[in-house]
Amino acid sequence: MKTTVRAIVTGVTGMVGEGVLHECLQDSAVEAVLVITRKPSGVTHPKLKEIVHADFFDLTPIQSQLAGYNACFFCLGVSSVGMKEPEYTKMTYTLTLHLATILSKQNPGMTFCYVSGAGTDSTESKGMWARVKGKTENDLFKLPFKQAIAFRPGFMLPTPGLKNVLSFYKYVNWMFPVSRKLFPKYFCTLAEVGKAMIRTVTVGTDKKILEVPDIVALAHA
Repeated sequence: MKTTVRAIVTGVTGMVGEGVLHECLQDSAVEAVLVITRKPSGVTHPKLKEIVHADFFDLTPIQSQLAGYNACFFCLGVSSVGMKEPEYTKMTYTLTLHLATILSKQNPGMTFCYVSGAGTDSTESKGMWARVKGKTENDLFKLPFKQAIAFRPGFMLPTPGLKNVLSFYKYVNWMFPVSRKLFPKYFCTLAEVGKAMIRTVTVGTDKKILEVPDIVALAHA
């Protein structure tokens, strides 16, 4: 029997989350998508449901609506630039684990995909952001999901036509074809990230950490 995807997606008002949502809405294997967002995304689609909720540290008011899903594509994140470690830890580690812990209890058959980043250190021994991301990965792996998977993309070519693309990308996108050929371990498309997340449910993977070559391979599986 073909596995269908019922996915929760976060971070859809950012570039990565918007791109992943776009792939979910285009893919016939995805039958339902629940978006949890602090502000309206402006996206409408027959299989899309949106919950606007301001406080991700208190999910009690919406907790009953989070059951019945077999995937979470967690694309919510903040830049560490200008942030002290306690603040970055709260917005990266604490927030992610809070939502993930609730979802793991309500949806034990769920696959949880976490957008980490190239250079993340699971031994927690490098710079601040890599250490915090590494701790987040490690503790997600301990939760009782069917599977938790850390995605570590490098440069992601934005999906054409989407609105939440960071402005500097328009100045560097022209480099992508050559850069990808020269450095395939660091360059993928945002579409490939979204497709790979969907394939973690429909095809499956035996890896907990997906680097760029793994993401690309799974996207085209």
